[in-house]
Amino acid sequence: MTSLPSLNCVSTNNQQQQNTDSTIDNSLLTDFYQLTMAACYVGEGVEQRWASFELFVRRLPESFGYLIAMGLAQALEYLEKFHFSPSGIAALQATGIFTNVPESFWSLLAEGRFTGNIWAVPEGTAVFANEPLLRVEAPLWQAQLVETYLLNTLNYQSLIATRAARLRDVASANATLLEFGTRRAFSPQASLWAARAALAGGLNATSNVLAALQLGEKPSGTMSHALVMALSAMEGSEDQAFTVFHRYFPDAPLLIDTYDTIAAAQRLSAKVNSGEIQLAGVRLDSGDLVSLSKQVRSLLPGVSIFASGDLDEWEIARLKAAGAEIDGYGLGTRLVTGSAVNGVYKLVEIDDIPVMKHSSGKVTYPGRKQIFRSFEGGKVTADSLGLVSEQHRRYENEEFSQASQVPLLQLFVKEGKRVQPLETLAEIRQRTATSVASLPEVTRRLDNPVSVKVEISAQLQQLTEKTKTSRWGDGVMG
Repeated sequence: MTSLPSLNCVSTNNQQQQNTDSTIDNSLLTDFYQLTMAACYVGEGVEQRWASFELFVRRLPESFGYLIAMGLAQALEYLEKFHFSPSGIAALQATGIFTNVPESFWSLLAEGRFTGNIWAVPEGTAVFANEPLLRVEAPLWQAQLVETYLLNTLNYQSLIATRAARLRDVASANATLLEFGTRRAFSPQASLWAARAALAGGLNATSNVLAALQLGEKPSGTMSHALVMALSAMEGSEDQAFTVFHRYFPDAPLLIDTYDTIAAAQRLSAKVNSGEIQLAGVRLDSGDLVSLSKQVRSLLPGVSIFASGDLDEWEIARLKAAGAEIDGYGLGTRLVTGSAVNGVYKLVEIDDIPVMKHSSGKVTYPGRKQIFRSFEGGKVTADSLGLVSEQHRRYENEEFSQASQVPLLQLFVKEGKRVQPLETLAEIRQRTATSVASLPEVTRRLDNPVSVKVEISAQLQQLTEKTKTSRWGDGVMG
């Protein structure tokens, strides 16, 4: 595996990208203990035992009533390309750490590919605590080694998509929302994933040029204070800076708060009223956005007003409640950073034997599971977390079939091969909007949200109790 995952659309082919990719082996983008555990499995002859791991969050981030599942496309691409390169294996051997492992460990890495199954909720689906976003069913060594990468992409993109969905919910469907977080994301790779997740979560566009082009979108943005200051100094005035920028980019908003926001708006108003220019919009990046936006609106009534500057869903809600005259928002730092999604990846079954973790505060449910979602009038009323074996029985039962219970986890990969086509960004964005709209208002609110109740089925509860009292006392049923 020798290339960074694309963003599931147009790939870049320039020489710089090729040179960068050639130095990266994503099979090694894992935690060290994944490799040591895999080596132990090989040494004990159990590496091919069939295992099931589920990826879920124990609790939602603070003040979140739901989580939007995202990152599956990159996870599947990673699994599709999963293999260890000769140079990667040589680098591992050179560490000297694996001196005592059997030789078959190296041949397994050299020849291995992902041959398992992937069940997941489609991207853009709202989920809650303890519900699997994804399940891996594969030979034990494969299922173990992919943990780190899967957690990385699903945790981060789910966080950004959820923030984006909340921003869209608060700002309304008509507001223009732009992703401006590239310079504050945790890495260049994170900025690409953040842009994708933000668009899939409901934002209109991103300022990240590479991400936009890879996704088949147009990049979007305005201008910076540096341009205004540089051209003002050289051309003689702020108005000259506006004139120059507008000449080349007539559809882009002008940043008007470098010096005196209201004075700039007054001068622009005179030009608009005289027919000298047709102004698409202005951006405010500082100051009292409520007061400034109202004054600018009175001066430029037909011009869109765009706001930026460390905004988040709570600040947008405050601005709207105060009557701010703002048509669009730029979201950066607080969108791409913040509380982490603490997703975990736990073994739930090995060789058809249900297993569970008993640790205090970290107890898990055993067995392969399915999420059954109930609707009434198009609104989610409850979720039931049950065993996969329940699905057929539920739909044979008339009571369940009339209750509009929908299983959320779908099969995406079977025996290492994709069985569903790639989805477009537009399809995922629409699912996000539909999924959020189906949630109760108390779940969508920003302050003290109440998640949809997740019931544990009787069969799952019985299996949990049985596994707890298994003969080994460690969560393995004998």
